[in-house]
Amino acid sequence: MRLLFTPALLSLLAVLAASPLCAQVAFGPLGEEGEPFRRQEWRLPSPDTGMAAHALLFRPLGAGPFRLAVIAHASTQNGLRRAQMPRPEYRALTAYLVARGFAVLVPERLGHGATGGRYVEDQGGCDEADYARSAGATADQISLALDYLRKQEFIRKDAAIVLGHSAGGWGTLALANADPKAVSAIIAFAPGRGGHANDEPNRICAPHALLAAAAELGKAARIPVTWLVATNDSYFAPAFSQKLVETFRGAGGKADFRTLPAVGSEGHWMIETEAGVKAASGDLARVLNQPKPVATKKP
Repeated sequence: MRLLFTPALLSLLAVLAASPLCAQVAFGPLGEEGEPFRRQEWRLPSPDTGMAAHALLFRPLGAGPFRLAVIAHASTQNGLRRAQMPRPEYRALTAYLVARGFAVLVPERLGHGATGGRYVEDQGGCDEADYARSAGATADQISLALDYLRKQEFIRKDAAIVLGHSAGGWGTLALANADPKAVSAIIAFAPGRGGHANDEPNRICAPHALLAAAAELGKAARIPVTWLVATNDSYFAPAFSQKLVETFRGAGGKADFRTLPAVGSEGHWMIETEAGVKAASGDLARVLNQPKPVATKKP
């Protein structure tokens, strides 16, 4: 039996074949608000124009406009662990920020958990680790989330803060080159990449490359960074973190480094706990209440 491919049939086949590629990716809220803190799922733009990044948004009561706080989550080079990552919420930190009038966005980046897709933050192996590139890839995704939320009527256009944890914190250092009027402060909890190399505590993959990248990021930084590390952090211990901070500062970045008390059995995850937020509360309060910085020009 011979099929007759009429013009109408050919057109239909073309539409069916092209539809997955041409489908529009929808952004914005997904479903109703819930508890706690008006919790709501959102879909945000990502570096892959065919995919939306999953996110959670929390808000105080009222119509706003609210200052925006974006929390950038940790990551791992292990693909299986990334795929199985639970949705990041940072509940204690979110509660702290919402109570102080912030709308809090926790976006899940490409290559992680429910968002899935291509992992664009790959740092490479120890021999060829490119930590500055991975920081930039993380910062790009944070910027997309910031830019999209700032278009919402209930969000202020200025004075956002960005908080990052581990690899997310490392990405915030690359974001420190943003407009200080749009982002007033950055808080980085144990920022870095390559910690626990080969799953060994207190071993960092290519530490010299991480230090060189810190200098590169510091050259472009305009926004002040509050850099917080727990005493019992075995990914980026205070002694090494101090070296990172000094390198970042030496290149021109502004960073206030604080060592926090030990929290739990592994201080690297302190900011995911109520005890960790309590330990950091003094530094958080100081940053949230400080006046907006004046933009400075880099030579």
